[in-house]
Amino acid sequence: MTTKAVQKVALVTGANRGIGRAIVSGLARSGFTVFLGARDPEKGRIAAAELQAEGDVRFVPLEVTSAASVLAARQAIESETGRLDVLVNNAGIGAAPGSRFKDPIDEIAENMRAVYETNVFAVVTVTNAFIPLLLLSDAGRIVNVTSKRGSIGEEGAWVGRPNMTYSSSKTALNAITVHYARSLATTNIKVNGAAPGHVATGFNAFRGTRTPEQGAEVAIRLAQVDRDGPTGLVFEDERQLTW
Repeated sequence: MTTKAVQKVALVTGANRGIGRAIVSGLARSGFTVFLGARDPEKGRIAAAELQAEGDVRFVPLEVTSAASVLAARQAIESETGRLDVLVNNAGIGAAPGSRFKDPIDEIAENMRAVYETNVFAVVTVTNAFIPLLLLSDAGRIVNVTSKRGSIGEEGAWVGRPNMTYSSSKTALNAITVHYARSLATTNIKVNGAAPGHVATGFNAFRGTRTPEQGAEVAIRLAQVDRDGPTGLVFEDERQLTW
């Protein structure tokens, strides 16, 4: 195995559109070799080609809920670059395929399982697969894209209509973030959560008040925190959030 990339290497999951794509763009402009992970090969290749003007952007097929796909992506990145410096767990869904928003008293467990499969369990699968490559970095960084909706306080669960399924999946993601940070505290890896705010993307039928570029800023910053920077915390822009 030969290392072909000298500059820092990042992987962003669910990155062919929206916030993920904006994170890829920002990291590429910062000098990273960025692997754009997407489950749809055609959309992924098109997005990577369109972002070539920003820097070294490479498409990697990645269906985060498939262990085989995750392993293949790890092998591809290891073969091309020999290590990983930044993992951004951005892939997520708001509801089960074919399902719509449901009030908690109308929700069914099967819908929750589908959302947790992508928003929680897949994060564990992807993170554990790539930790060996992150440990080869002198400054490994993991950024989990979360949401203020994951808060059980006044800024989260008590805002707007109750959204138990999506919101609680982000609450679980925040807890996972802290436990990974604790487990990796003696290594060069830092793990933090990035809450992009209410961003206008296809995820919410473009009803958000922020642009994808604005939402991506916090993840891009956390991907580059120095050795004295935070770990095990969640941020919205410069503000640390309380959960």
